[in-house]
Amino acid sequence: MGTAETRAGLPRHLGAMLYDSLLLLALLMLATALLMPISRGAIEINNFAYQLYLLAVVAGYFAFFWWSRGQTLGMRTWKIRLIRSDREALTFTDVIRRLFFSLLSWLPLGLGFWWILRSDRRLAWHDRWSGTELVMAGDSNDDRLDQ
Repeated sequence: MGTAETRAGLPRHLGAMLYDSLLLLALLMLATALLMPISRGAIEINNFAYQLYLLAVVAGYFAFFWWSRGQTLGMRTWKIRLIRSDREALTFTDVIRRLFFSLLSWLPLGLGFWWILRSDRRLAWHDRWSGTELVMAGDSNDDRLDQ
């Protein structure tokens, strides 16, 4: 297992999430625009199929980047990488498990993410439950945000 010094802290988690949120907003707009010709320009926001479609786009974004590269574009910008706690290669099952448990971390007002501040190992709930963790990528000497 990595040391606390190599694990990403809450500020980096939040920075990467903000960055990815902006990218996802643009991606969701594009995904919606692709549906416009089919729906003749009228998509109801409370349409279950539409909501499921958008959820699939979001899940696909994270699954693709985590599984293929170990980091989303936001994580790359904030110099953090997703790894398994046992340092083995990430599997698609690991990615799906992390996606599911990330949703559970958000449910109680994001308490699962804030748990990083209480955890001596800097692990969120979904890190613990999925057997994954976010660590610093490369030789970043700028660890001020994580102290």
